[in-house]
Amino acid sequence: MGHEVVVFDVSVIRSLWETRVRKHKAWQKKEEERLQQSALEKIKEEWNFLVECRRKGIPHAVYRKSCFVDNSVRLLEKIEQNSLARQSLLSKERDKRKSPFVFELSGEQWQELPDSLKEQTHLKEWRINNTLIQIIPTYIELFQEMRILDLQKNQISCLPAEIGRLKNLKELNVSFNHLESVPPELGDCEKLEKLDLSGNLELTELPFELSNLKRVTFVDISANKFSSVPICVLRMSDLQWLDVSNNNLDDLPQDIDRLEELETLLLYKNKLTYLPYTLLNLKKLILIVVSGDHLVEVPTALCDASTPVKYVSLMDNPIDNTKCQDGDEVMESEQDRQHFDKEFMKAYIEDVKEREHVPSYTTKVSFSLQL
Repeated sequence: MGHEVVVFDVSVIRSLWETRVRKHKAWQKKEEERLQQSALEKIKEEWNFLVECRRKGIPHAVYRKSCFVDNSVRLLEKIEQNSLARQSLLSKERDKRKSPFVFELSGEQWQELPDSLKEQTHLKEWRINNTLIQIIPTYIELFQEMRILDLQKNQISCLPAEIGRLKNLKELNVSFNHLESVPPELGDCEKLEKLDLSGNLELTELPFELSNLKRVTFVDISANKFSSVPICVLRMSDLQWLDVSNNNLDDLPQDIDRLEELETLLLYKNKLTYLPYTLLNLKKLILIVVSGDHLVEVPTALCDASTPVKYVSLMDNPIDNTKCQDGDEVMESEQDRQHFDKEFMKAYIEDVKEREHVPSYTTKVSFSLQL
């Protein structure tokens, strides 16, 4: 007996198989499109990009734009280039400081300046940081070529009147020391362009004689105890940057519009209840940062997109100070906290400036932020 053989039409089988293949491919394509449009896929893509940035040591604030992550390869390359450029700049700055015209000193082993310093009157820069030095000697008047005095983070309690003899001085930074006053003779340094007195905690006023400083473009008196903007500051006609944050300001002077060149005004962590309408007369003002905890009145135009001002309102959340038996420990802790606040705000302002060129960025920003 022979076997019965069932004969199929091969073309029918092939047609069924090809139909299934087409359906499967169509499903795969549809699934890929769904994943591309899915928020989960977007989050995964952004996360992978953030991991790559962190691996390369790129700060979080640099690659965020308007609260969205720009994960383009071009941006990553740009950030890497900027990082390399900054490293190169720092290297050049270090080389510059090795100049025979620059005196550099740091470390807590130093409680006073070396005696040999008084013989080096050719020096143009002093950079004395993070020492226990309390006194700047009167022989500083011998350094007639002095351009920069960088004395931040020491234990300096007063500046000598002789500092007024430095007729070529352009920058003075005495931030995070223990100053309680500033000598009126500083007003004789008429070439001064940058003045930083921040973080001394106890400064309450500045001498009227500083009104003579007509070339000053930068003043930082933050983290002190000023109850009002010093009159001398209002007479610095070329002033572009003013930081009076973290003081005891209750209001701003109505004649603040005397500062016609002012571009940046930092007022956060004060007790301001209103902002004067005269701020609208400052045609070059582009950034105001203010704490909104006590504000009850703000000029409407500051929040109007028709003006170039970036108005930022922050809600403070002050850090409770830990009381210690040792008064010096309290002071150090407070200064460290103020320094952290300043570094944070510097990074934040840089981020605002970067986002200025992003099309989706709004020129008026008002939000809550814990400091």
